[in-house]
Amino acid sequence: MSGSMETTRTVSKYLRHHAVGSHWSLVSAGTGGVDTVVVIPALAESAHLFKTLASLARNPEVDLRRTLVLCVINNRPPGHASPEDIADNQRTLQIIDALVHGRGLGGAVARSAPGGPIDEIAASSLRLAAVDASSPGRELPARDGGVGLARKIGGDLALSLLHGEGGEDGLLLSLDADTLVEAHYLAAVRETFEREDCVASVVSFAHRLPGGGERAAIICYELFLRYYVMGLAHARSPYAFHSIGSTMACRAGAYAAVRGMSRRRAGEDFYFLNKLAKVGPIAATESTTVHPSARVSDRVPFGTGKRVGRFLGGGQEEYLVYDPAVFAVLRSWLSFLSSLGSSGAEEILSRAREIHPGLEEFLVTQRFREVWPRLVANSGSDEGLRRAFTHWFDGFRTMKLIHHLTRGDIPPVGMFAALRRLTAARGEEISLGEGDGALPDLRRQEEILRRLRALDGCRSK
Repeated sequence: MSGSMETTRTVSKYLRHHAVGSHWSLVSAGTGGVDTVVVIPALAESAHLFKTLASLARNPEVDLRRTLVLCVINNRPPGHASPEDIADNQRTLQIIDALVHGRGLGGAVARSAPGGPIDEIAASSLRLAAVDASSPGRELPARDGGVGLARKIGGDLALSLLHGEGGEDGLLLSLDADTLVEAHYLAAVRETFEREDCVASVVSFAHRLPGGGERAAIICYELFLRYYVMGLAHARSPYAFHSIGSTMACRAGAYAAVRGMSRRRAGEDFYFLNKLAKVGPIAATESTTVHPSARVSDRVPFGTGKRVGRFLGGGQEEYLVYDPAVFAVLRSWLSFLSSLGSSGAEEILSRAREIHPGLEEFLVTQRFREVWPRLVANSGSDEGLRRAFTHWFDGFRTMKLIHHLTRGDIPPVGMFAALRRLTAARGEEISLGEGDGALPDLRRQEEILRRLRALDGCRSK
């Protein structure tokens, strides 16, 4: 069976058995000729969503004609969602409905600023669609309703649309309602998939830097994100990529192959990319940049908004990061595993103990003695065994190892001392100012962040 036929079968099976079903539907003015869908979940985002849509509308008409932008306007039932959020969603749905069908935007959906983003969208070739997951009877379920399910609803409907158009190799892009894109965003992502033999891509990102205390908070958080992925890349981990919802893109067939988006209310982007990395390469789209917001949010238990709020609350030392030594342990471990043949579990654990006692302790807690014989038995070759191990020792288990070592005898260290050591080990030294443990002033921190943004942090060295 050809690859194309196999992909079609995978998509059909997914839509039959794993899609969210017919509870939610797509409202659009037509989907003919679409081979790319941008999915945007939105909860009470009327102040931000239309700016994001306007930034998309500035992409060339040739790219907009083949792209559908699908907004999933969502909330949980009253009592779990505030009346204010529900009212905001209803206003957003009204505006999108008017834009989709070319109706006037007066009355209840009047534009606050004529000539602003809504007018820009209306005058563009942007193909817009909406999913109503907000109105009575259509809300997300109280128990697991959140951004993961909203992304899944949009992804599943997009997959069904592409399948109907015969476009199983079409593209699913993910954005957030408060993330701005550049005028060549759509072309840049598509070019990555045309150039690379990959199942997914992660787009370069740079948070917008606000004023006031939030500026220091987002600089600190983005420095941490880049440091962590740089550490994974230095360790030569296959999971060295950023996991940010507004940077994700994948092939439609790959979306189906991993059974779609995670329903998790937070971290859905991490788990989705973690699954995609097991079915094929994840490329980097570096010729464009998405620009997420840095605003405070308490909607999810972790992520950008939560981290910014925590920084502003001052309840935790935010300038502590994992010691570069944990990435050295990971690098030695992955290097050893890359040359494995018929070694037994005890031999491997013995070598792990030599690398670091904490590594052996972690593997024992992960039941490595039981796991390894199963991996060997189910692998027909050394290459198959290495692949099976990489799937088991995935991005989540890698993070758990780093946390285990950090709780042990490799405690956190100051961010800028850690950055100096890690960039030096990678041959990418950057000037961090005076004093190994000193905290640079905010202006210097921003300069360091710009330098890290310019580096290819996902390149192994």
